[in-house]
Amino acid sequence: MTKKKFMLLCALVLSIFASGCGKDNSSEKDSSSSSQVTEEKGMKGTRLTEENAKLIGRTYLNDEGTLWCALSGSGVEFEFTGKNLDILIESDKVTSTGPREHYSRLAIYVDGERVVDDMLNDNIKKYSPIQGDTEVTKTVQIIKLSETAMSCFGILPINLEDGASIKPTEAKPHKIEFIGDSITCGYGVDDEEPTHTFATSTEDVTKAYAYKTAQALGADYSMFSISGWGIISGWSGDGKQHPEQQIPLYYEKQAFSYGGFNNVEAQCVDWDFGRYQPELVVINLGTNDESYCKTDEEKRAAYVAGYVEFLKTVRKNNPDSRILCVLGIMGDALYPCVEQAVADYSAETGDTNISAFHLEPQKPEDGLAADYHPTETTHTKAADALTAEIKSVMGW
Repeated sequence: MTKKKFMLLCALVLSIFASGCGKDNSSEKDSSSSSQVTEEKGMKGTRLTEENAKLIGRTYLNDEGTLWCALSGSGVEFEFTGKNLDILIESDKVTSTGPREHYSRLAIYVDGERVVDDMLNDNIKKYSPIQGDTEVTKTVQIIKLSETAMSCFGILPINLEDGASIKPTEAKPHKIEFIGDSITCGYGVDDEEPTHTFATSTEDVTKAYAYKTAQALGADYSMFSISGWGIISGWSGDGKQHPEQQIPLYYEKQAFSYGGFNNVEAQCVDWDFGRYQPELVVINLGTNDESYCKTDEEKRAAYVAGYVEFLKTVRKNNPDSRILCVLGIMGDALYPCVEQAVADYSAETGDTNISAFHLEPQKPEDGLAADYHPTETTHTKAADALTAEIKSVMGW
């Protein structure tokens, strides 16, 4: 699938979702299969909540007790004590109705080591990351490696053996939110052939600059990123605007996905910003807008105006956060517009708790990943630069 066909497919499905946020009966089969598996396993189950686990990013706990993950990097982390740990993961309707290139990719870590890296190609999959005859205490992390738009997955209540327990891992000293596009998602980072096209199997958010920056700073993170989307337009191969692919349209929602949480659409669920208040919000948007704006001054002015309005939305929901606006990894043509948006926003609102930072464009010697996206080498360099800037701005 070429990038053009990929974006056309996204636009087509997006137009269907735009018609309303009603119940999706096509997902009821998956929901019933989840319940059936739970019953067959004799699972009363322990629901993953803030009381017994650290929830990473925007997660959604449904009435059945399944913890759904949509956005890149979302998931859960907990300290497990026991002998055996089985984890059941439920896929969304994309597994039965969508292309394989859109299945969810997930990782499970035990004490920081990735022990599972898998594509969800079945309605329910079982993973047993800890097995033995001796009781152990281990840190377990389940992370969504692929992005929200294509698919989601749910973590079923965990059936703990007698004597086993889970508890939240400690919060890290700092909290960051990243808002971005395919670069933040880690699009294509596992496929260093630039002529290859999109597949969730080659996305890995842990190899992208945002995740690396959070790790370097010892910070908890949340991400809201969608490939191909922007401030006023999604990626444009023909110079036409794609206003339906604007991050501001869904930033105040749980996520946006062509899959969903069984019969619940992610884009129809309001996000409770009280659940996660970051000290810093990093915005990296403009790469896709540039394909639409190019050198047209009127379009560039619209990008600046749209950016200013989005900054107001970000500030409304994150009143005490520092905002850092960055751009440049896949092209910095709109970076002067980012600086202008920051200046215009500050002049209009009097808010000076904001700044801009230029990221160096990727270099040929560092290679190119699928669809000419950044390699892990480029992501690492960007993370190093961003980490240094954040330390300077935040005093961390």
